[in-house]
Amino acid sequence: MKTNKSFTKRLRVTKTGKILRRVAGKNHFNAKARRSDQLVGKRIVSFKMTSKEKARFLPGLV
Repeated sequence: MKTNKSFTKRLRVTKTGKILRRVAGKNHFNAKARRSDQLVGKRIVSFKMTSKEKARFLPGLV
């Protein structure tokens, strides 16, 4: 099965195998937002996936 490229661009796999993702909904609409709201978009949060889901959706990364 092919890896979904648009999905993998939103994820980062660490050396230990943790999957991190960026906060959703923060694209390029930050010009008029408060600085604290702008920085929320840079935050990276943990993303839970089972090993079965990893093998199915991210075969090239894991």
